[in-house]
Amino acid sequence: MYKSQHFEKYNLINGVWDEMYSENSIVRDHYQKVIEYLAKESPDDLNKKEELAKRLFMTQGITFTVYNSGEGIEKIFPFDIIPRVITAAEWDFVEKGIKQRLTALNLFLKDIYHNQFIVKDGIVPIDIVYSCPHFLREMYQLDVPYDVYVHIAGIDLIRDFDGTFYVLEDNLRTPSGVSYMLENREITKRLFPDLLPNCGVRSVTEYPSILYKNLLSLSPRQISNPTIVLLSPGIYNSAYFEHTTLARLMGVELVEGRDLVVSNHKVYMKTTTGLQQVDVIYRRVDDDFLDPLVFNPNSVLGVAGLMGAYRKGNVAIVNAIGNGVADDKATYIYVPDMIKYYLNEEPLLKNVPTHRLSNEDEREYVFKNINTMVVKKTNESGGYGMLMGHASSEEEIEKYKLEILKDPRNFIAQPTISLSAAPCYIQGVLQPRRIDLRPYALCGPDGIEIVPGGLTRVALTEGSLVVNSSQGGGSKDTWVLS
Repeated sequence: MYKSQHFEKYNLINGVWDEMYSENSIVRDHYQKVIEYLAKESPDDLNKKEELAKRLFMTQGITFTVYNSGEGIEKIFPFDIIPRVITAAEWDFVEKGIKQRLTALNLFLKDIYHNQFIVKDGIVPIDIVYSCPHFLREMYQLDVPYDVYVHIAGIDLIRDFDGTFYVLEDNLRTPSGVSYMLENREITKRLFPDLLPNCGVRSVTEYPSILYKNLLSLSPRQISNPTIVLLSPGIYNSAYFEHTTLARLMGVELVEGRDLVVSNHKVYMKTTTGLQQVDVIYRRVDDDFLDPLVFNPNSVLGVAGLMGAYRKGNVAIVNAIGNGVADDKATYIYVPDMIKYYLNEEPLLKNVPTHRLSNEDEREYVFKNINTMVVKKTNESGGYGMLMGHASSEEEIEKYKLEILKDPRNFIAQPTISLSAAPCYIQGVLQPRRIDLRPYALCGPDGIEIVPGGLTRVALTEGSLVVNSSQGGGSKDTWVLS
């Protein structure tokens, strides 16, 4: 263990992969420079850095919304000042695994909305597809530009006790959090200006320019300056800060449904000089609210007639409508099979072992071992609707079992994965806390690009495995070494 006052209370968690220390308490090589730097800093210096980070988050309005907290609209996003460090070799493996996975998922979406070969060949059960609320018949036989359905993906990765990377879930609809990845890096540059170049940390700031380039390439009109807009549900959405940040960084208009109108199967933006035709919509509005004429008739967030314009090919929508059938947690089970089926390759990144509760035998097994399981709703996100078996009372478990029995298809169960731990600066000392990683992949006509980094989310509460910001989690900067 490194000799410094910061590390006195750093106790390795038994049976958990520690990102900084090996099991015999030796600092891993890629953390060496960070540790040497921290050892030279006094507690007062680090406290000042932590205070500066909080002030910067406050003054720059880096916030998110927790709908059920009763504490008002917005909260400052909790940030830990100690970076999470990933080696070049580890990143190379992760990058290849994500590209392989997304290639297969894109092929699955094209197939499932066209010929459905994977269903006919018995690889993915038809009931999994047709019972998914996000499988949209409106997308059947609709061709999308370049056959790209998933333009933006956030793939959640965790590491088990032996350091093996697992995919926890795929986010293929409107993945959020990338603005925090970008802001975390900007804050870290202020806190450790010399340390980043000394460690050879790769940049993540190209993300908005890559995304903008991809959006431009999707324009149905072959003109030099297509009109791109970012469609937001508005100020009360939990990710509104992100919507404003990305629109600003890309130099595109931030709009709400009321700012757009459809005429003659074309989408127009209302401007002070009249209507302006829109070519590409980067939407952060869920499928169900996009077009009240086709989906939820009560929606005021979308644009009446948008689906008609999309079907005619007069506007591109990013991500494609109907992607939810591919990131449904019941579909997740079959992604390794998709990789083998479409690519004839073995999956590089493993799935967490997952049980379908619609299967009676698997449900019986899960109920018997529920204290060692995490049970999730197949279509919830943000950590909502989850049961952590090891941390739940008998009463909570019995109540949850009754919910499962009402509609077993809506639930999956996974063994409790330990999640790796990384050093966090908490109450003046370094302490291990559980983490995951969400890298962001951008898919365009030229292939898949992944900026080297991502959002490392942190379970800030001691002993907790829940990293979601909506459940009290925070984040830290992610350094990929060159």
